[in-house]
Amino acid sequence: MTLIQELMNQSATGSMLQGGTIKRFSPLEIRETIQTLVATEQIDTAYALGEAGLAIYPTSEDMLAICGLLAVMRQDWPAAVELLQELVEQQGQNIQPFTYVMLVRALRCNLDPAGALKMANQGLHFYPGQLELEPSAWRWKSLLALPSPLHTRTKRQVCRSRAAMLCH
Repeated sequence: MTLIQELMNQSATGSMLQGGTIKRFSPLEIRETIQTLVATEQIDTAYALGEAGLAIYPTSEDMLAICGLLAVMRQDWPAAVELLQELVEQQGQNIQPFTYVMLVRALRCNLDPAGALKMANQGLHFYPGQLELEPSAWRWKSLLALPSPLHTRTKRQVCRSRAAMLCH
């Protein structure tokens, strides 16, 4: 029985899916099930399954990737940054372009323009044609420019207001 079938059976009986049941499935199967749940707008179940899967497989690339995306969906930027940075560490020299794109977005929305620019430039170094990274890198270069000393807003206030515009 697939994990999605298990979830539907559990839902029909009104019981909760147990960790022991989830352990029977691989991180790939859990990730694919989460993708199906999101596609069918069962978001709360997807979040719960993501948390359970990450607890069982905390270093799995599949779990880090899907849970990082779930954190982006929830706009939980600190969690997204943490999970995607762990994914970068796990992937090592094999970081995928999409990982860079999502981490740049999470960093920028978490009000870390310098970190976002650094990751965008790193991604462009390995994937020079990655269009999603190019606008991010150039947009953040202009955002890093500080206002004149006579300006009354602080650097952090400027970054927050500019980041808010870019995260939506």
